[in-house]
Parts: sequence; C-alpha cells; structure tokens
Amino acid sequence: MPHVLLISGSPTAASRSAALLDRVSRAIEGRGLTTRTVGVRDFPAEDLVLARYDSPAFEEFKALIADAAGLVVATPIYKASYAGGLKALLDILPPGSLRGKTVLPIATGGSLAHLLAIDYALKPVLAVLGASDIQQGVYGVDSQFRQEDGAYVLEAELQARLDDSVERLVEVVETLNSHAVA
Repeated sequence: MPHVLLISGSPTAASRSAALLDRVSRAIEGRGLTTRTVGVRDFPAEDLVLARYDSPAFEEFKALIADAAGLVVATPIYKASYAGGLKALLDILPPGSLRGKTVLPIATGGSLAHLLAIDYALKPVLAVLGASDIQQGVYGVDSQFRQEDGAYVLEAELQARLDDSVERLVEVVETLNSHAVA
C-alpha cells in the first residue's frame, strides 16, 4: 500500500507534468514513504471515454485511492483547464472517494495565463470527491523547464516551490500515519 498515490493526467509518457511527478516521487521516497504512480495511459481508453464505472480495469485504482493517505494529481493545462483524460479518470471515482485525503495538485502550462486553472478547474472537482485537505498547488510554465540529455531540468524557483509543497504533504501524511499507528 503506497502512502502517497501519484496520478498523472498527461496523455503522453514524457511530459513536463510527468517530470514533476517523478521529482515528487523521489522526494517523498527520500523521506521514507512509499509512492505509486498511476496515469490515464494505464487504463483502456474506451473504458474512460464511455465512463464504464464498473470496469474491472479501475478496481485496483479505486483500492489504491482508498488506501493512500495522500495524493498528488499532476496534469498539463490545455485551453485553461486540466486534461480531459484526467477528468474522465476522476469521474470513475465514487462520491466521497477522497474523503480524509490530503491532495497536492500540480500542473504545467505554456504560460502564466492559465495559472488559476488549478484553483478554478481542478480543485473544485477534488473537493466534490471529498478531499478534505487540498494543498496549495504548484504550477510550472514551459520556460521553467529545459532539456538536458533527454531529461527535464527545472528552474531553481520552480524546484524550490515543488520542494516546499512536497515537504508540507509529507508532514501531513507522516502525521496521519503516526495517528493511525497510535
């Protein structure tokens, strides 16, 4: 059972939001917690598009959500909103699925013009699913990434914001785990 479930809303394997998720995973695991990454690409497109809520393909995902203390939801921003595949995946979850969960939303976009997409598009859906603690999101723009040897390198300011957000998430998850053990 992962302590933190990482959800990738990117339709492509090598994306800026996937690069952020990878860094988040390494930082969380560096603190001794476990992670698991699940992406929209892991599910049959037909099940997502046709909203087959009862598809066996989603059973493990629902169980991972139920068992995780925290979630990180990462998405690219397209036309002022998060990825449609992520919306389809979140729609699969039953009401209240995120109750008691701490969620860190992260997003990437072409410019600062869509910075508020986390607050006005993604956070409301997370809240409707019952997320009780939605952390301040991290938004990165294309100019804050550069490629070196086929990998994304983050600008220092973006890396610092991401590190701060991960630190807050880890503190909450550690507190939840210590209360669950006690």
